[in-house]
Amino acid sequence: MSANLPPGMRDKLSPLIYLSNNWISRIGVFLVTAASVFWLFMLPTYLQGHSGASAYIGILLYLILPTVFFAGLTFIPVGILWKKRQLGPSAGVREVIGLPILSWQNPDFRKFLIFIGLATGANVVIAANLSYRAVEHMDSVQFCGQTCHVVMKPEFNAYQNSPHSKVGCVQCHIGPGASWFVQSKLSGLHQVFAVAFNTYERPIPVPVENLRPARETCEGCHWPDKYGGDKLRVIPHFSDAGEMTQTVLLMRIGGGNIAGSGIHSRHVGQGIKVRYAHTDRARQTIPWVEYSVRDTAKREYFAEKTTPADVSKMQIREMDCVDCHNRPSHNTELPERATDNAMAAGNLVATIPGVRKVALDVLKKDYTSTVQAEAEIPAAVKKALDGKASPADVERTAKGVLAIWQRNIFPEMKITWGTYVNNIGHNDYPGCFRCHDDKHKTQDGAKAISQDCNACHVMLAMEESKPKILKDLGMSDQ
Repeated sequence: MSANLPPGMRDKLSPLIYLSNNWISRIGVFLVTAASVFWLFMLPTYLQGHSGASAYIGILLYLILPTVFFAGLTFIPVGILWKKRQLGPSAGVREVIGLPILSWQNPDFRKFLIFIGLATGANVVIAANLSYRAVEHMDSVQFCGQTCHVVMKPEFNAYQNSPHSKVGCVQCHIGPGASWFVQSKLSGLHQVFAVAFNTYERPIPVPVENLRPARETCEGCHWPDKYGGDKLRVIPHFSDAGEMTQTVLLMRIGGGNIAGSGIHSRHVGQGIKVRYAHTDRARQTIPWVEYSVRDTAKREYFAEKTTPADVSKMQIREMDCVDCHNRPSHNTELPERATDNAMAAGNLVATIPGVRKVALDVLKKDYTSTVQAEAEIPAAVKKALDGKASPADVERTAKGVLAIWQRNIFPEMKITWGTYVNNIGHNDYPGCFRCHDDKHKTQDGAKAISQDCNACHVMLAMEESKPKILKDLGMSDQ
């Protein structure tokens, strides 16, 4: 320990110390020091694993701070290289400035090495923590939904009111494994530049073409081989007079282990493979379907005036969960259905005369901005219903109508009623009838994809004011 450093090491370290004494390296030291001090100050927040209620605090802690830290580490060697270039290739640094021979016996040099060692260790700890927290924050719901506020507001609002509101965005959009994680981050770089330079599309186009297959994400929870059984669905509807009727359906969900029984059994059951061709980006026009069982009994169905030669020029896709469940966490409604559901939930007071018509008239009006809608919608509802109910009921209804609009319409992103199609069902959009229309037939015309209602559900009541089936099941006391 008391011996001098080897001549080779001395020759390398001595110029390095001198070369680091320049304004670029000093800026680097300042940035690293400032980020480190700030990191120490915010260490309790880091250890708790959250950044508070504001997405912008998260950007500061988990994105800007690491950037400053790593920029500082980069500046230090850049400054050294710049200083060396300034001296020229032939200058001997130690000879120019008369640097002393480095020796472990020199107390100043020993302190310097100890400082370098401790600083390096501290930098490793800080860099690892910053990197981990940055990645963790970028995978959070808060980052996905609120960082790019205007762009993602429609999806984030819908997500908060969806059955998957407690499921992290990355669990569906990325899933497990390193390869898809890397792909998502590379794709995210393009999105960051699009937001920074205001070049993103309005509205955001769907479907997501590079979305990971649902069998690797959705089916981690929604196991297709599990028998789902039948499901009772009650659909409310209100007349303009405020009278409620209900349609009751027994949905034949089925499951992979029940051959030929139910929706899931016929589409994603064991050994079943469905491929289809589409002619539009939204996958709404489907002229060809191929249905096979264990890759043996294949059957092709063609829409009218479609030939095999036409299909060879089309995009072909293997059917996935998201071809039907295309808005599982980001569903929007049409105004009539949204109003009926809000009235059934009590968010709009159904007993107020003409409330449904008032709500629809207000909702269907064009508003150029969210600010305008938030000011005009409650005022318009209150004016139209003034004197028809108590002030409290009118106020609640006005708030309910505004809430419907805020969940579905986003002028800044050019999203209006029906912008995003929901393929579940067939009443609001074509949905199931994209294929199940009795017009997709085999080439010989002998077989067709059926449009039989009972194939997917059994109608137990059709817009009845007091469905007997609900009373028999104990779901109604009327």
